[in-house]
Amino acid sequence: MALKIERIYTKPADTDGYRILVDRLWPRGISKEKAALDEWFKTIAPTKELRQWFGHDPEKYAEFKTRYIAELDANPDRDKFLELIKSHLAEGNVIMLYGAKDETHNQAVVLKEYLEKLL
Repeated sequence: MALKIERIYTKPADTDGYRILVDRLWPRGISKEKAALDEWFKTIAPTKELRQWFGHDPEKYAEFKTRYIAELDANPDRDKFLELIKSHLAEGNVIMLYGAKDETHNQAVVLKEYLEKLL
């Protein structure tokens, strides 16, 4: 049982687990079938304002991480998301999917670290 992150555009896709899209926007060029999602939990993603401010600029990543964690702490859906993750981890892997090109500086990386501290 592991919590994983994966870029939704990566092939082959890891389908061994519960697949959750953690982006606020649907990834361009990905059909619902190709995504093979179990759930889209867009409210756990950074706000539009934070996402636009960050703009996937690696130099802003440290500040983005701080701001996103503050958003997560205040997010009314956080506990619901945490329970969803816990329940599916009990059954197997959970794969959080994201669309960002940068595989080290994105919200899924922050979210995974955040959840691992809470679990």
